[in-house]
Amino acid sequence: MIRGLVTGSVWATKKSPRLGGQILLRVQTPQGELVAADLVGAGEGEQVLVVHGNTARQECSAPVDAAIIAILDERSDGYDH
Repeated sequence: MIRGLVTGSVWATKKSPRLGGQILLRVQTPQGELVAADLVGAGEGEQVLVVHGNTARQECSAPVDAAIIAILDERSDGYDH
């Protein structure tokens, strides 16, 4: 998993039928920008966790290489109480 920042949306006029209804977002990561399937309803400006490769395909059940699986909340001490 890697942490990233959602920077915007991606629109596709034609795509695989298996991607029907799937929202695609641009995510800036330390390794660069990527396009990820949004599985959690993330929005622009949010910090997210992204999975790659086979894990993304299993989570999304579609032909994707990256998927957003969590929106990160900032906590002052880093722990849930």
